Amino acid sequence: MLIKRKRGWELPENAATPEHLFLSRRRFAQAFAAGAIAAGPILLPALAATPASAQDKAADPSAKLYPFKQNMRYRLDRPITGEELATTYNNFYEFGSQKNIHKEAQKLPLRPWTIKVDGMVEKPVEIGIDDLMAKMPLEERLYRHRCVEAWSMAVPWGGFAMSEFVKLCQPLSQAKYVRMETFKDPKVAPGQHQTWYPWPYVEGVTIEEANNELAFMVTGAYGKPAPAQNGAPLRLALPWKYGFKHIKSITRVTFTDKQPKSFWEEIQGREYGFWANVNPKVPHPRWSQATEMPLGSKERVPTLLYNGYGEFVADLYKGMDEKVLFM
Repeated sequence: MLIKRKRGWELPENAATPEHLFLSRRRFAQAFAAGAIAAGPILLPALAATPASAQDKAADPSAKLYPFKQNMRYRLDRPITGEELATTYNNFYEFGSQKNIHKEAQKLPLRPWTIKVDGMVEKPVEIGIDDLMAKMPLEERLYRHRCVEAWSMAVPWGGFAMSEFVKLCQPLSQAKYVRMETFKDPKVAPGQHQTWYPWPYVEGVTIEEANNELAFMVTGAYGKPAPAQNGAPLRLALPWKYGFKHIKSITRVTFTDKQPKSFWEEIQGREYGFWANVNPKVPHPRWSQATEMPLGSKERVPTLLYNGYGEFVADLYKGMDEKVLFM
């Protein structure tokens, strides 16, 4: 008799429940600066993927490398979100506080692009994105993405394991954290003129988290180079954490023995902590995290602990204070 064992992220067919209220953290951030709070629903259609154009391939020298071979260890419990929807509904505060910043983000020049590696490493170095990709084992992974705002999507990311990048950087044994920051160029990113934000965007993880098999450095999506609005040419994907931890357009990686203070911690640390692991039982101070709304859907589904990836990451946090792990 064939016995089917469900993986940690698989949901039963009857798990979806209707919901008509949705609160937006990013809208709050804009209101936070002005002293107000905003909220609203997501009612968006699912859209089909679009093929890479000849112009896309000409603009990015890495385009010829795609599509990458899919790593079948990482699968989904739901359909992939339509490419047009996933690439036009974006948070990227460097280009504005609304979701429709994809056109504005095209101003970001993606070549040349250099990543500076410094701090507690054998040898500080600067490396171009194409040279970095040439040194990495490239693959595609299907990951769920859960925003702290309670919306979600499912994306085929292309890139390489963060552990491979850590190995290349040769950190010293004293290094306990990886601090990352994005570009800073107000000439192309109008949001960076907003001085109440602590630019550049900063995020961080522990060395153990960086070396976890799920931590993934993204260069592409949907079988081609990732567009600027999705964090090109290099972003982070941590599918067990809320999306604000997934720093975009990385330009600097620093290995350190001090826990980094991230962009959103600096703004409102009571609501957006360092760990930010997904937990349906721990509400945001202003809304529940018990359910989420997949982009393109009008219904909500239950949120899963660690976004359903507990079997991969739960051991990282054994014995730690749960009060801080899920904020």
